[in-house]
Amino acid sequence: MKLSNKSDALNIVESSYLASLSAIFWIALYYLPVGGALLRLLLPLPLILLHLRRGTKVALDGIIVQILLLIILMGPVRGPLFLFPYGILGFWLGWCWFKNKSWWYSWISGILIGAAGFIIRVLALSILVGENLWLIITRASYGLIDKLISLVDGSITPSLLSVQIVAILLIIFQEVVYVLTIHILAYAIFPRLKVKIPEPPILLISFVDFNF
Repeated sequence: MKLSNKSDALNIVESSYLASLSAIFWIALYYLPVGGALLRLLLPLPLILLHLRRGTKVALDGIIVQILLLIILMGPVRGPLFLFPYGILGFWLGWCWFKNKSWWYSWISGILIGAAGFIIRVLALSILVGENLWLIITRASYGLIDKLISLVDGSITPSLLSVQIVAILLIIFQEVVYVLTIHILAYAIFPRLKVKIPEPPILLISFVDFNF
C-alpha cells in the first residue's frame, strides 16, 4: 500500500500501537490476578489519546484493529466485549474532548454509556458461563439494604423492586466515580503528551489541581 504523505503513515502507526496497547490492557485485565482496578482505568486512555491526536476516522480504525486483534487472541466473545463499555466509552470521551465539549457533557453521557455497557457485559458473560451473574449484583444490593434496614427496624423485609433499584443505583454510582476518575487521569497525563482536554468545571478545579 502506497502512503501519500507522512501524516498517513503516522495515522497507521499510531492507530496500530495505541490499539495494541489497549488490547494488552484488556488481555491483562482478564488473565492477571492483580491490578484489575488500575487496568480498568487505563483501558479507555489509549483510544482517547488516539482520537485527540489523529481525529475521529483514525480512532474508528483503531477500534477496528483492536477488535480484530482481540478476536484472534481471545475468541469471538471475549474480544468484542472490550467495546462494552471501555471501547465505546473511550471513543466517546475522545470525541467529546476533540470537539471541546464540557466536562459535564462528557461526564454525564459517559456515565450512561458505562452503565449500559456494564449491563450488556453482565448479560453476555452470563450466557458465556451459563449462570445468571445479575444475581450476584442483586445479592450485594440486598445485603446493603438489609444492613441499612437493620439499623432502623430489623423486622422490615426489602421488596424485590427495591433491591433491583438499589442494584441499578450501585452501578450508576460506580460509573460516576469511574468516569470522573478517567477525566482526572486524562487531565493530569495528556498535557505531558502535548495533548490537552477541556478545562474542568469551576466546582472541580480545586479537586483536580495537582500543582505539578
